[in-house]
Amino acid sequence: MEYKEDEFLMLSGIQHFSFCRRQWALIHVENQWEENVRTIEGEFIHEKVHDQFSREQRNEKLSSRGMPVRSVKLGISGECDLVEFTKSAEGIPVRGLEERYLVTPVEYKRGKEKETDADLLQLAAQAMCLEEMLCCEIKMGFLYYNETRKRIEVAIDDELRKKVEMVTLEMHSYMQRGYTPKVKPQKGCRNCSLKEVCMPELVDKKSAAAYMDRMLDLARNGGES
Repeated sequence: MEYKEDEFLMLSGIQHFSFCRRQWALIHVENQWEENVRTIEGEFIHEKVHDQFSREQRNEKLSSRGMPVRSVKLGISGECDLVEFTKSAEGIPVRGLEERYLVTPVEYKRGKEKETDADLLQLAAQAMCLEEMLCCEIKMGFLYYNETRKRIEVAIDDELRKKVEMVTLEMHSYMQRGYTPKVKPQKGCRNCSLKEVCMPELVDKKSAAAYMDRMLDLARNGGES
């Protein structure tokens, strides 16, 4: 299956979707967004990495920052924080250069490693976009965490690729239906930038409308239930 350009979803949304499907839908389907200190920190880190689209070469490595990527097969588009091209006889040709290069995406994150695979899926999606665009094979990428100052190698294997395909299919299904799912409150809800919009404690029990009706009834009855 191939998607049209007007059907493309944001590649970065894969991380939101994997973390919380309701959060993703509120942002991407309902166009709601709230800033908190975590989102601001994340944006600051990415601004430091991105210099629009820039490229520099040092010795055996060519670094491209803010590189636009897309996939018609997955129906996603976005930017890579950093793509490294390393000289190798097993690599691909790069326009304007004589040597061949291996391609490696590097994604920058605030904080430290997560227990979920949200960051892994975003990195794998970037690799799959690059493969489609550059007609190459990418076997690994890196995640760099700002808090720990560590670069972690990630194998872009078949299992991770299949998860990306399943997640993007589900994302497109939600978008096409204009669907925002309900969720059960979890530990991460406390720090979510959309906590006040989402109201997870309400969708877990009763609808927000039913809750407001009950509050109005209490007010009319002088606070007696």
